[in-house]
Amino acid sequence: MPPKKGAAKAAARTTATTKKSAAKASTAAKNTTTTKPATRGRPRAAATAAATKKQTAAKPAAKPAAKPAASRKRARAEDTTEKDAKDAPVKPVKKRRAEAEEDEEETARQPKRARVAKPSAAKPKPKAKPKVVINQAPTARLNVYVCGEGSSGELGLGPAKNAIDVKRPRLNPHLPSDTVGVVQVAVGGMHCVALTHDNKILTWGVNDQGALGRDTNWDGGYKDMDNKDNSDSDSEDDEEPDLNPYESTPTAIPASVFPDGTVFVEVAAGDSSSFALTDDGFVYGWGTFRSNDGILGFDASTTVQLTPTLLPALKKIKHVVCGDNHVLALNEKGAVFSWGSGQQNQLGRRIIERNKLNGLLPREFGLPKNIVHIGCGAFHSFAVHQSGKVYAWGLNSYGETGIREHAGDSEAAIVHPTLVDSLSGKNVTQICGGAHHSLAVAADGECLVWGRLDGYQTGLKIDSLPDDVVIKDERGRPRILIKPMAVPGIKAQAVAAGSDHSIAIDAEGRPWSWGFSATYQTGQGTQDDIEVATIVENTAVRGKKLNWAGGGGQFSVFTEPVTL
Repeated sequence: MPPKKGAAKAAARTTATTKKSAAKASTAAKNTTTTKPATRGRPRAAATAAATKKQTAAKPAAKPAAKPAASRKRARAEDTTEKDAKDAPVKPVKKRRAEAEEDEEETARQPKRARVAKPSAAKPKPKAKPKVVINQAPTARLNVYVCGEGSSGELGLGPAKNAIDVKRPRLNPHLPSDTVGVVQVAVGGMHCVALTHDNKILTWGVNDQGALGRDTNWDGGYKDMDNKDNSDSDSEDDEEPDLNPYESTPTAIPASVFPDGTVFVEVAAGDSSSFALTDDGFVYGWGTFRSNDGILGFDASTTVQLTPTLLPALKKIKHVVCGDNHVLALNEKGAVFSWGSGQQNQLGRRIIERNKLNGLLPREFGLPKNIVHIGCGAFHSFAVHQSGKVYAWGLNSYGETGIREHAGDSEAAIVHPTLVDSLSGKNVTQICGGAHHSLAVAADGECLVWGRLDGYQTGLKIDSLPDDVVIKDERGRPRILIKPMAVPGIKAQAVAAGSDHSIAIDAEGRPWSWGFSATYQTGQGTQDDIEVATIVENTAVRGKKLNWAGGGGQFSVFTEPVTL
């Protein structure tokens, strides 16, 4: 039921210039069946209504209709409040607004107090984790002997004229054991890396793609062709090749590029890359990887890494080995990581061509744990399990993996790690490979060879091999030794493979070599290929007890431990 008209009009006239809250409360009290009772005590609304009555005194409000008891009590309270409000002087509306604005401006002018943070107790800095040493560096100092092609400084003999073609092993005078004290050497395609007793990393050779890890810029090596044409000199000096002394002389990578306290235990070298392992299992690398199309890159964001950088994906690593353009790393739990170029499946995991940069990130792949030894050929790889089983993968066009499958096909490859049945039971202690052939040392000292043999890479007399272990080409000529065979007369302690030549160090410390020798890389003093394994003997190494050898693309390195 709607409220009565008379009361509504009176309330409207009373609050014409002010808020209508008081009128609404009065109207609601008249009809309790349709509206809620007003809340008790609204002095602000009552005061406003009183002020308005004073301004509109000429028009008194009409008397309201009779009210219920509850409404009458509330009305008395409102009348009392209104009476008090009448006694207070009422300011004009404009003046009140002006004063309110002045108060706001005054408040805005007052500067705000700056918040003062309560001093809190300084949190203790987390303690640096103690260094956990898991690797030890070799301690025996070495004499270093070199032979082969040195036109790019890979022999480390300096820029001297006689450093180009070294027909037989020669002691490197830049690496004396008593002062420099090399304890380990790694041989790449055309460069070398060495670790010294006092924790320095020396490099020498080709640095076109950052493999040396240091600046080798040199202003020399340029000749004035006009002056050369007018020269009457017959001096042999005019014919002397100009080797970059910063590349051809063993030089340390500045220690400042490594964090303080870094201790190295091992170095490794690929075709255009180098790596160093620390005593706490971290790996640093530099250089780049190449693919069939040219430079692939060092990692997903760097094409050529000119100075050493930490590889964050690798931790607690025990051993690192390199192929031409790929790397394997073995950790303390026997897990193997691979990275680099995977175009020949040498990473043991399929790399899609459009995502080939994914291969530059070290990752585990399909090998069981508890691997105890790893090895690389140029484009293939090996892993030896603690049970003695040998796994191989990668390029297999010449049977270099030791697996017969598709051997002889130009693009044959073993995509995933596969057991090499022919090496089961041999208890292999070392394994490595060249471009298309491989070598291994068995627990009993057997020097095992297999793979390509038409360039005498195996060191075996070819016409003495049984037909069932040989794959012939279309003309009926033996081309591949598919089954690992022992080289007669050698009880090996170490083996090495260059691109197409091989080296073994026997238990007595004598070096043996065979294979391609066009640049004197066999150390036999001849450019004729060496068909069968032959002892390397000259005045430099005769009677010496060598312990290791490394094969590069066109050169070789031998080491001899010495006692000071």
